[in-house]
Amino acid sequence: MAAARPEFPSAEKQMEILKRGAVEVTTEEELAKKLARSAAARAPLRVKLGVDPTSPDIHLGHTVVLRKLRQFQDCGHTAVLIIGDYTALVGDPSGANKTRPILSEDEVKANAKTYFDQVDGIIDVGRAQIVRNGDWFRKLAFKDVIELASKMTVARMMERDDFAKRWAAHQPISIHELLYPLMQGYDSLMVKADVELGGTDQTFNLLVGRQLQKDMGLEPQVALTMPILVGLDGKEKMSKSKGNYIGVRDAAGDMFGKVMSIADDLMTNYFQLLTNVPEAEYRELLALPNPRDAKFRLARMIAETFHGAKAAKAAADEFERVFSRRQAPQDMPEISIARAALDGGRIWIVGLITAAGFAPSNSEARRLVAQGAVTLDEKRIDDAAAQVDILGGEILKVGKRRFGRVVLK
Repeated sequence: MAAARPEFPSAEKQMEILKRGAVEVTTEEELAKKLARSAAARAPLRVKLGVDPTSPDIHLGHTVVLRKLRQFQDCGHTAVLIIGDYTALVGDPSGANKTRPILSEDEVKANAKTYFDQVDGIIDVGRAQIVRNGDWFRKLAFKDVIELASKMTVARMMERDDFAKRWAAHQPISIHELLYPLMQGYDSLMVKADVELGGTDQTFNLLVGRQLQKDMGLEPQVALTMPILVGLDGKEKMSKSKGNYIGVRDAAGDMFGKVMSIADDLMTNYFQLLTNVPEAEYRELLALPNPRDAKFRLARMIAETFHGAKAAKAAADEFERVFSRRQAPQDMPEISIARAALDGGRIWIVGLITAAGFAPSNSEARRLVAQGAVTLDEKRIDDAAAQVDILGGEILKVGKRRFGRVVLK
């Protein structure tokens, strides 16, 4: 039996909820009219979000707009989730400083399979309409593509900040990249979108959808953009390619620890975009004398969102035990070392670090030693040339969160 649709709040209450946290709504007046008409007719709006499966995993940055989509669902509206199996073949140029690699259809299909499990719970997948844009793009003749391309001038396309920067820097822009905004806009025509959601880096693409709908004599969609979540480095947007991300599939302990590692000034951004804590409440938390207390609460709430209360509490307790009481974690990976690899019962510290998988190369391992980030049985190793005694059972610690117990084979 299909789940019952939630009752519609008043249009005014919906407007208050749905505007919260948004950077821009184009236009608020249009959204208010759509919500009022929808509430009066008890007819849900069609709220579109496109996701390109260019990577098999999603991170907390992706969840910001997914959480907004869930708010629309909770107000009684229809979430239309477009899996961009065709747009992913092009690669979204938004925010890119170079042409993205073109994925094969097999890569796109493999990545798409993992998306549903990851987003279920963030949105109500059971109540969402899920479509793939290959269903209509595969049917277009080349004449149709030419007609679509005629809807946009090169001058208008070059108003995009990322294209303009690349042009000024004499970096190549491929013709297929110019088609991407038109493809995303065409999606809006196909699903009859009333509202489209995206990050601020998607503003241009969302507005193209509005323009194409106008050209077809349709009521244009409202474009609602959400802020970009800053990554763990505190500088750039969260991105897997930049290595500054927290994956939704990260273990509860890893997720907790990564949140605890963020700079204090990122907490407002994370409270706003990743939790439902009212502003007055998180402002009170941020005003506490020790910022760690607010961050501890934030880390536990985020871990609970993806792993449940029990796992989040266990992660918090383990973090407290390891980092506040300076104890080794109860459950740590084994570092398997062959006895034959030892030289007189000793091993090069750099080789031990790479064997543990705590550094991808010897040069990175040397850098970690030079930074004072390496200890063996709580004794700091400062010399990258050091040969250390190994009997088995030693605990190697690299950085704040990587532990391993040496096991001789």
